[in-house]
Amino acid sequence: MAQQYLPGQRWISDSEAELGLGTIITQDGRLLTVLYPATGETRQYAVHSAPLTRVRFVPGDEITHFEGWKLTVREVDDIDGLLIYHGLTAQNEARTLPETQLSNFIQFRLASDRLFAGQIDPLNWFSLRYHTLEHQSRELQSPLWGLSGARVQPIAHQLHIAREVADRIAPRVLLADEVGLGKTIEAGLVIHRQLLSGRARRILILVPETLQHQWLVEMRRRFNLQVALFDAERFAASDPGSNPFEEAQLALVALDWLKEDERAQDAAFAAGWDLLVVDEAHHLVWRPEGASPAYSLVEQLAEVIPGVLLLTATPEQLGQESHFARLRLLDPDRFHDLAAFRAESANYQPVAEAVQELLDEGKLSPQAQRTIHEFLGQEGEALLAAVATGDTQANARLIRELLDRHGTGRLLFRNTRAAVKGFPERDLHPYPLPCPEQYAEATGLYPESLLQNQPDSGEENRWWQFDPRVEWLIDTLKSLRKFKILVICAHFETALDLEDALRVRSGIPATVFHEGMSIVERDRAAAYFADEEFGAQVLICSEIGSEGRNFQFAHHLVLFDLPSNPDLLEQRIGRLDRIGQKHRIQLHVPYLENSPQQHLFQWYHQALNAFLATCPAGSALQQRFGQRLQTLLESHDEQAFTALLDEARTEREHLETDLHKGRDRLLELNSAGGDKGRKLVEAILEQDDRYLLPIYMEKLFDAFGIDSEDHSENALILRPSEKMLDASFPLGDDEAVTITYDRNQALSREDMQFLTWEHPMVQGGMDLVLAGSMGNTAVALIKNKALKPGTMLLELLFVSEVVAPRALQLDRFLPPMAIRCLLDGNGNDLAAKVAFEKLNDQLESVPRSNANKFVQAQRDVLAKLIAGGEAKVAPRHTERVAEAEQRLTAHLDEELARLTALQAVNPNVRDSEIEALRQQRTEGLAMLEKAALRLEAIRVLVAG
Repeated sequence: MAQQYLPGQRWISDSEAELGLGTIITQDGRLLTVLYPATGETRQYAVHSAPLTRVRFVPGDEITHFEGWKLTVREVDDIDGLLIYHGLTAQNEARTLPETQLSNFIQFRLASDRLFAGQIDPLNWFSLRYHTLEHQSRELQSPLWGLSGARVQPIAHQLHIAREVADRIAPRVLLADEVGLGKTIEAGLVIHRQLLSGRARRILILVPETLQHQWLVEMRRRFNLQVALFDAERFAASDPGSNPFEEAQLALVALDWLKEDERAQDAAFAAGWDLLVVDEAHHLVWRPEGASPAYSLVEQLAEVIPGVLLLTATPEQLGQESHFARLRLLDPDRFHDLAAFRAESANYQPVAEAVQELLDEGKLSPQAQRTIHEFLGQEGEALLAAVATGDTQANARLIRELLDRHGTGRLLFRNTRAAVKGFPERDLHPYPLPCPEQYAEATGLYPESLLQNQPDSGEENRWWQFDPRVEWLIDTLKSLRKFKILVICAHFETALDLEDALRVRSGIPATVFHEGMSIVERDRAAAYFADEEFGAQVLICSEIGSEGRNFQFAHHLVLFDLPSNPDLLEQRIGRLDRIGQKHRIQLHVPYLENSPQQHLFQWYHQALNAFLATCPAGSALQQRFGQRLQTLLESHDEQAFTALLDEARTEREHLETDLHKGRDRLLELNSAGGDKGRKLVEAILEQDDRYLLPIYMEKLFDAFGIDSEDHSENALILRPSEKMLDASFPLGDDEAVTITYDRNQALSREDMQFLTWEHPMVQGGMDLVLAGSMGNTAVALIKNKALKPGTMLLELLFVSEVVAPRALQLDRFLPPMAIRCLLDGNGNDLAAKVAFEKLNDQLESVPRSNANKFVQAQRDVLAKLIAGGEAKVAPRHTERVAEAEQRLTAHLDEELARLTALQAVNPNVRDSEIEALRQQRTEGLAMLEKAALRLEAIRVLVAG
């Protein structure tokens, strides 16, 4: 018989019990809509497979009205499908309570119901449930939650920025690290931590179209985030009356397309986002007289989306006007006048120079002291006096005080290579080669492309048979056969041809990596290249090979050709030139003499110095000189080209001098994080060294019927067995999945899943354990000579649970940790004397039929003990809730006091941010008052 769903009926989700009591809103055909008022969530289910259980109380149960009064049920009426409860209040007053008015926070004793119904589970499942609660409780309280699970090398400044930004309510900041320092990783960490904490649920990411693929890969591979890619084709295929954006939690959109599509814009404004992320924000053009369409669109979105994260090039290289344009997107009230901003910035420059002096010399000159005194006023006198005596602690306090007052210190994070150590040096090896006569009529940087597009007249006439770069490449690879070598070229046709050339002419083991391959195929190619023993010596990439991949286990890079944009050149080199690289980077650059290739090499080397160092001014120089460069690349006017090189080099040196002078050491100190970032790195590495996760996952896999076998050192292959318990276990789409718990292995083998406590497989498995009923009952035989045969013990697991919106983050203060109670026949609690693991080691399984007979025979005794158990742990529950209230109050009061004091000296602290914290404090305490004690699991122990 089909289940009847009627508006107003109360149901609970079998898979998401933490949502509280649900109310049926509508049944539209085969679609069912349920509202969960306690958490403000709405869910839609297919009617035939809705994971719901009807809430139906029986006489003797105590229920609660939404206003808080309680009723002991005496009778239940079913009127037109809705239940009406009749009974007595605590004051013996007869009252009626319709199910529509039930409290949304009512808890259920499903464990006792299952026990007495004979639903007794395997012994290992009870232990799994207990350990799942323990691990979940620990992780939810961990300061590393949302930071440690990414497939990245822990780097201090990235972790510091991610925690600082992600822990804010609706953060609005500018990430402006120099190239190679990881702005995308920082943004991904912020997104990940905000999602896990509940501070953000829906995120809109706007990027240039050329970066969509990179973002898609980075979010999936590094953070296990499934991002939905939106474009004109997807919108055209959607129902005209629907909003496609509402179907996605994370939406990735090309800004160029969005600004042209009015329907998509309307949908984006109506979708209700929590966080807006904009990459390459320096391309948004604003001037006092007007703004570009792209800037105006982002500005309008920033007005309606609470959180805004802008990723941009180093601000100073673009000028103060451009920098101001970014800041006014974040806080238009604070940054409304360009002239005032210029004046304010000028006031900070002498302070930054004074801080530079303090850091370099360890003391302040009289002029620097006067500068800081004028900035801090009378409040700084005592600190300056202490600094003058050589007090190093006073130095740190002075810098902290200056940081708090920094004009854009809360809005802007920027790290520079000059401040962040750990990058390798670079060596350049140029190889001028004669231009073959077959290229006499070919023009441009990639002469082989002309021949690639011609009908093939035989393998002997293919371009790689006569191009001297190919012969050079083969010789170079042979001379470096002991090393892994990454080869990058502009086009995937060239990459495929080079693979053919190496196979036919040399037999050197090589593999390719290009945009025509699926993500799985790319992973396999990268894994083949990474394999030290049996892998390829060479990986040949198209330009896409310089996007989002980490090949720093290699240090030889062949630039078979050169890209036309300096940013792409830096991206290519950045695949190897990364923090943690243990070797000097060897750059091998072949080029054809007397051709555009030679001119472009000279431009990058002599004008931009882009091979031996990063060039933060590269984009600005390319924009300024690009048109002349394009003309002269094809020209034989060497005199004019030499003049261009000289002029561009002079301008670069001038810009670099300005950038160095403009370095704001205060801002760099704030962005780097100092000891805070280093402590986060140490904590993550320490967590990586523990074996808790592999031990737990082995038990989880065993319980769900998932087979594991060794793949290689530190790696396992997982496969569903014939006895797999639940097909919804998040094992992945493949028949088999390879996993590793080792971070270093995961960084070099992106074809493997990197399992951490934050991984969807781990979180999904834990959710299946706790959301289902399996393991909340058990009966066991206890082998202990000190116990008389037939002695019965009852082990109860309770959970202090608060049902609240995730954004309040109450799990940090009252995580669902198990409160354990071990009762003897007289109702005495022995849990403090007998640890869980010690007891667990003494237990043996009991056949289910025997276990059920025993439970039924002892039903009355067990029911009495269960009722008494709750009274035993109630004081501990009350204590835990009180401690949670104290922690929440202390944490938010401290943050409120800090922000209020900071606002007095730094207007970048928004009133809305402080008010949101006050509201979080009020709502959080109100929700904690409603925290309830829930019976999670029961285990009956019989001495034998």
